[in-house]
Amino acid sequence: MPSTTFHTLTLMRHVISVLVENKFGVLARIAGLFSGRGFNIDTLNVAPTHTDGRSRITATLEGDEKALDQCIKQLDKLVDVIQVENYHGDEAVGRELVLLKVDANSKTRSEITQICDVFRGKIIDVAPCSLIIEATGNENKIKAFLNLLESFGVSELARTGLVSLRRGRSEI
Repeated sequence: MPSTTFHTLTLMRHVISVLVENKFGVLARIAGLFSGRGFNIDTLNVAPTHTDGRSRITATLEGDEKALDQCIKQLDKLVDVIQVENYHGDEAVGRELVLLKVDANSKTRSEITQICDVFRGKIIDVAPCSLIIEATGNENKIKAFLNLLESFGVSELARTGLVSLRRGRSEI
């Protein structure tokens, strides 16, 4: 009986940082390149940098390392792309922002406030029946924070997705 060898792809989580010229359509081309190669973007953050006319796109996705390397090479060839980096392990520092509206009454406000204090969250709006809270941190901190507040009733939530920069001195 002939032996059959199966190759399994190892899907890893990747954080991709793309420095771009802030021009019409650049985000669509980059997102299209990822999706066209079978990558699903888990989080996506785009914002201007300290340099006029430039933006940083941070995307987190899961995929095969070899396929991603090809995708990065193709990203590097796009006209408006200045630099592409694939952050590994502790090479970069990343944070996420979450805003959430939590149901709160006079009986639950103090407990919610204590949870916010532990997680260094800020209450940024108070209404008779709810609180809006802001928190920042890594993905695990945000998950733990949300898990604790879930029991109070989260009526709305918005997250930025990961923003990240390489540790140490920048080359660009």
